[in-house]
Amino acid sequence: MGTAAESGLAGRLHGFLRGTKQAYSAGHERPLGGYLTAMAGFGAYTAAWATAVRLSGRRLPERPAPADLALTAVSAFRLSRLLSKAAVTSPLRAPFTRYVGPQGPAELHEEARTGGGRDTVGELMTCPFCTGVWMVSTLTAGQLLWPRATRTAMGALTALTGADALQLTWSALVDRTTR
Repeated sequence: MGTAAESGLAGRLHGFLRGTKQAYSAGHERPLGGYLTAMAGFGAYTAAWATAVRLSGRRLPERPAPADLALTAVSAFRLSRLLSKAAVTSPLRAPFTRYVGPQGPAELHEEARTGGGRDTVGELMTCPFCTGVWMVSTLTAGQLLWPRATRTAMGALTALTGADALQLTWSALVDRTTR
């Protein structure tokens, strides 16, 4: 059982956080606690990768090579869209989202479910910008720990991105010439 001073401090802190949430939210329901938990989770995730890299004894490069930056950007883009929008990965998102309808070729529009932290997880899982942060961190750590395997996987994702661009270009050309 805490002292009166601790209870007073905890009460003031709780009141401050509740007031901050109300002032920020402007009458809308915003899962700030969930976002804070997600930020802490991301911090722990990147700290774990950093620890693994440090324990591996691998040296960090002086600076990232431009080719690695480009490969990481394109492959993280594709991987984040695969995880957050693709129909085939919807079973991963289903516990946290609700299907709304199609959204572009082979992509879905889903909304986050509410309650029990599902809203925050659902938002993260349906946002390619949000998942992109996690993918860049994962791919960067992979390049440091397993460079050949990671670059091979990133090359495949980059090739898939190129193939997707060609498919969309072809479909646009067919549509334009058959009207």
